[in-house]
Amino acid sequence: MESHIPHSHRLWLYILVGILLAFLILPSLLVVPMSFNHSTLMVFPPQRWSLRWYQNFLNNPTWFDSFVISLKVAVLTMIVATPIGVAAAYSLHVGSFRFRRLIEFILTLPMLVPVILMAIGLFFVYARFSMINSILGLVLAYTLLSIPFVLITVAAGLKTYDMSQEMVARSLGASWFVAFFTVTLPQIKLSVISGALFAFIIAFDEVVIAQFLSGGSNATLTKVMFASVRDEIDPTIAAVSTILLFVTILPPMLLHIVASHKRSK
Repeated sequence: MESHIPHSHRLWLYILVGILLAFLILPSLLVVPMSFNHSTLMVFPPQRWSLRWYQNFLNNPTWFDSFVISLKVAVLTMIVATPIGVAAAYSLHVGSFRFRRLIEFILTLPMLVPVILMAIGLFFVYARFSMINSILGLVLAYTLLSIPFVLITVAAGLKTYDMSQEMVARSLGASWFVAFFTVTLPQIKLSVISGALFAFIIAFDEVVIAQFLSGGSNATLTKVMFASVRDEIDPTIAAVSTILLFVTILPPMLLHIVASHKRSK
């Protein structure tokens, strides 16, 4: 017989969790009101409210162009990394070939290697092929970094999926390609979308690789932000940080709401 612990006896746990969440979230949220400050100094709380720093972001080519570059790189990375990660997860899930574990380890290795080491290695490789400060170089680097996250996310979805459904479709005459896209993929689509969002977010807000591989007209938003903090305190960075915060938080939040709604049906 299960014992039920009253909520009053767990009050200390709720308080502890609340303190931990506040410690993790509040420092990031403080930048939001600071971005609406009218002053040229970054102060909290704002004495006067204004949108001047958002206007400066939109009117300043350095800030806005870097935002477009980051958005373009993130979307391209998502488009490239997602199919590769899905294909790898599916192959490792259904396959029983030799060196399967070794291949899985190699594909997830970018999660284990420090990003600074990857950035240095890619810098020397790209220098030989004149790929530094290029969109292609950034997309390839971030694809390498994103594939493990797509792989693990989709693999988790496949573990909860009954593969016999796909086998039934293939036994009825459907090709492997048709069976996967009409039976399997719709069942694991939330995992695929989650993996795609991971790829997008990693490429959009990554800073270490951007410091080594981006620059000039192809400088990413995170590199411009880092240069702004290093060289001068421009309150525009508060507005940019707020935009970055919402771009990285809203898509996963919407996906979670949609997934929760579907599970409740």
